[in-house]
Amino acid sequence: MSVKPILFNTEMVRAMLEGRKTCTRRVVKPQPKSNLCYTFAGGGCGTWGYPSPSAHEIWGEEYKLPDDITKDDLEKQWNPPCHTDDILYVRETWCSAYDGEKYFYLADKLTNREERSLLNYDDVKWHPSIHMPKEAARIWLKATDVRVERLQEITETQAQAEGCNSGLLTGPCTARGQFENLWNSTIKKPDADKYGWSANPWVWVIEFGRCGKSGKLSRKEEVTT
Repeated sequence: MSVKPILFNTEMVRAMLEGRKTCTRRVVKPQPKSNLCYTFAGGGCGTWGYPSPSAHEIWGEEYKLPDDITKDDLEKQWNPPCHTDDILYVRETWCSAYDGEKYFYLADKLTNREERSLLNYDDVKWHPSIHMPKEAARIWLKATDVRVERLQEITETQAQAEGCNSGLLTGPCTARGQFENLWNSTIKKPDADKYGWSANPWVWVIEFGRCGKSGKLSRKEEVTT
C-alpha cells in the first residue's frame, strides 16, 4: 500500500464532497497500438501483468525495452497511477490564511461573512492543485479497483459514478453524454486526436471510496476527512 497524490478540478471535488463521484479515468500514456486487453498478474494488490521485454511485439515499438532492463525499471515504465488499496490524497485549488494556520478551498462556497472579511476573499491568491502540499489535503481516498478499458466502454451507470447525472436515458444529455463533454473539456487541443472522446483511448479506471488518513473506508452515510 502506498500513499500518493491525485489531482481533481474544482467541479469534480464538489462532486466528491456531495457523494456523487466514486470513480475517475486517466489516460494511459503512451497508448498501446493494439486491442489487447490489459490484465493484472496474480490478482493480488494490483500487480500489473505487463510489461515484459517482448511487450513491444504486441503493443508497438514505443514499448520496446532493453533486454537487460531490471524489474524496478520495468515497473516504472508501465506502472499504473495507483494500485488497489493505495491511499490517495486529493490535490485541489487552495489557499492559506492566518499565517498559514488555516486552509481554504475553491470548491467550497465561503458564505460566512466574517471568514470572507478576514480572508480578504476578493484579493486571495488561489494556488493550483498541483502545488498543494500534503498537509493541506482534506479529502482522502482508498483505491478499491484499478483496471484498464477503452474510454467509450463507459456505461451510463459508470458515468454517474464519474460525477455526471441525468434523468434522461438517451441523447447527449445522458450522464454518459455529459461525461463525453466533460472529458473533452479536460484534453488540450493538440492532444484531442490522441486522447479525446472520438479517439477512444485506453484509460486507467480508478474506483475509490472516501477514507481517513489511516486508509479505513468510511461508511457510505458518513463523511470522513
